[in-house]
Formats: sequence, C-alpha cells, structure tokens
Amino acid sequence: MRSQAAARRYARALFGLAQDDRRVREIRAEFDNFAELMAESAELRDALLTPLHPVLQRKAVLDAIMEREGASRLLRNFFAFLVDQRRLVDFSGVRDEFSRLADDASGLMTAEVVSASPIDDRRKDRLRRALSERTGHEVRLAIRIDPGLIGGAIAKVGDVVFDGSLRTQLSQLRANLMKGS
Repeated sequence: MRSQAAARRYARALFGLAQDDRRVREIRAEFDNFAELMAESAELRDALLTPLHPVLQRKAVLDAIMEREGASRLLRNFFAFLVDQRRLVDFSGVRDEFSRLADDASGLMTAEVVSASPIDDRRKDRLRRALSERTGHEVRLAIRIDPGLIGGAIAKVGDVVFDGSLRTQLSQLRANLMKGS
C-alpha cells in the first residue's frame, strides 16, 4: 500500500512537470519505451533494481541507456531521482499512474472488458462506441478472455460496471422466476 502511494506521488510530480513543459505525450512515449527495455532485458532490470549494485553504478547504467534512447533531460533526472530515493522499484506503479493521469487529462478512459470469447474488430468498435456514448469520454478497450463467463461480457469503466454476461442474465432470470412462484 505504501509503495502504491509513493508511486502516485512521484507520478503526479512528473506529470505536473511534463504538463508545465507541454510535453506529456513525449514523456509518456519515453516512459513506455523505457518500460519495453526493462521488460525485454533481465540484465537491465538486475542492474537497475538490485540494491547490491552501488547507486552510482545504477545511475551510470541508467544514464547510458537514456542517452542511447534519446530520452529527455526531464525523464533522465526523474529516473536518477528515483534511484537516489530507492524508488525505481516502483517504476511500473509510477508508469501506470502517469499513464492514467495523461489519459484523464486528455479525456481518455480505459474500459476493462472481460469476455467469454474473443471479440472481432467490428464488435470491438461497437462496444467502444457504446461505452464512449455512455460515459461521455473517449474509451480504449483492454480485453481479457474468461471462458468461465459462459457467454457475453463485462465492462468496467472507472467505477461503473456494465455486466452483460450470460451468467448474470441467468442469475437475474432465476431470481425473477423465484419471485413469481
């Protein structure tokens, strides 16, 4: 819990600086690029996240990678600060919160969709448009398959849940039949 709170604080600070410079989109792209590098390289993760490596060594590795990738001075300084504060381990939480803040600022929301089966592109587009109309915001879909739903889908946008699963429909039918008897 403490780690999440710290990640939110650091993300808000970086977001504020990026917003002041009108570079939110650029910083987000650099953040995403660095996340890909971290995901692809166990050696890089080890070098940056293992406390056994001295801080100066971790900062040198970080600076070399950021230089090679052409990262902005803002993001370089931010990551160096995270290393100094021993918070680079919260990298993914900071990135997630920064992305959420950037989405909020641009009016974009993510709908977490759980579907019983894969959704074709036409249905994805219809679902995205319907959720956009219901929420009044542009919606991006994050889809996960769960065959346990039997059929249908459940969409969560912010705190609102739209449950169109067959399991829920059958449960409601059962409840209605029980009331009637």
